[in-house]
Amino acid sequence: MKKCGQLKFIDLFSGAGGMSFGFARHPMFRPVFAVDAQCGKPSSGPGSLECNLTYTKNIGLEVREADLASYAPELLLAESGLAPGELDVLISCAPCTGFSRTLRKNHLEDDERNSLVQRTGDFVALLRPQILVMENARELIRGNFSHHYHKLRERLEQLGYSVSGEIHMLSEFGLPQVRERALIIAHRDHGQIHTLRDLWSGYRPSASAITVRHAIGSLPPIAAGVENAADPMHVAPNMTGLTAERLAMTPHDGGSWLDLAGNPRGEHLLTPAMRRSAVAGAWGDHPDVYGRLWWDRPCVTIKRECAHVGNGRYAHPEQDRLCTVRELALLNGFPSDYEFVGRSLSNKYRHIGDAVPPLISHQLAHACHWMLTGVRPGLKDCLLRGTSLSSGDVISVDDESLLPLFANKGYQSARPAAQSASRISAPPG
Repeated sequence: MKKCGQLKFIDLFSGAGGMSFGFARHPMFRPVFAVDAQCGKPSSGPGSLECNLTYTKNIGLEVREADLASYAPELLLAESGLAPGELDVLISCAPCTGFSRTLRKNHLEDDERNSLVQRTGDFVALLRPQILVMENARELIRGNFSHHYHKLRERLEQLGYSVSGEIHMLSEFGLPQVRERALIIAHRDHGQIHTLRDLWSGYRPSASAITVRHAIGSLPPIAAGVENAADPMHVAPNMTGLTAERLAMTPHDGGSWLDLAGNPRGEHLLTPAMRRSAVAGAWGDHPDVYGRLWWDRPCVTIKRECAHVGNGRYAHPEQDRLCTVRELALLNGFPSDYEFVGRSLSNKYRHIGDAVPPLISHQLAHACHWMLTGVRPGLKDCLLRGTSLSSGDVISVDDESLLPLFANKGYQSARPAAQSASRISAPPG
């Protein structure tokens, strides 16, 4: 059995550290290398996103800035100091922008960045990690260009890996957000695979645990453009002009610009695009722009360009501003002490929207540890401290199912036998 912190992982496309953080917070895992080109918008060059600064701030590891399309696996092997077969987990979350169905051109054009999924196979072939973990948009598995996934899977199987590819709604595992993602896990030597569904077998988050209110309702109110004195991440950009006036007239708790259409006091606040949509009755996702979140529903999918209320339903349920960096971070499964680094607020928001939620990656780390050791974790141990999900938010529909899961952890059911559901109890004492 390896000692604490001796399971090694490498993160390709490491971003702001969302996937790495969940593994680094597991006592058995240690990051040894990370790579990212940190590109912002497609028109911007390497380094513009500044996500490597955020990664280093929170993970404590310097990131190699490189384009994985040209960065050779042999160079990674040399720079990481590892020998083939020595790596325990390889994380590879290639950009999802080219797969996402939200971009109309992705239904017709195969973005060149999609080939980075197959490029991962080159790193696996040389590094020979015990486990590969990949997260992407659901269209990676169920989209027009899913051949990238199928070719990677075929190669992994030829290399002796068992492969699982599943699509998950991450709110099933406690994320307070409607975020549907593909999760791929491969295990060398045709090893057994344990997924998030295995971790959560017999359990689910309570309905209230995955709401906006539960995640951010306790944060102090703050005006647009004002930084909270106790938490520099609790800040949102200033709002002026028609944007500020439009949001001020938008009803609280789920209101949108549609509520302004037909209202004589709000007609002048509609953009030309809004007017065209209203006349044509072709809504699509347009009602979400300039919209407020609902208190008692999960957040909408947080995307890369979440730094403006005009890009989606990212306005606070009641306060007249965009959700702060901290609020969107909590809604995307980051712990409350995570720090985002960048010269612009926009980049900090992009760090959040691009990221794998640490609340989820911590669970994946426990699933990987289970595969590597054969020891099933208690579900309570899989919950990342500092996030919106705690042990009291997880319920079981069968009281008896608590006992086998926590038998080796000293857990006891806290629910009276007459109740129909129970919450995970804290350890005695």
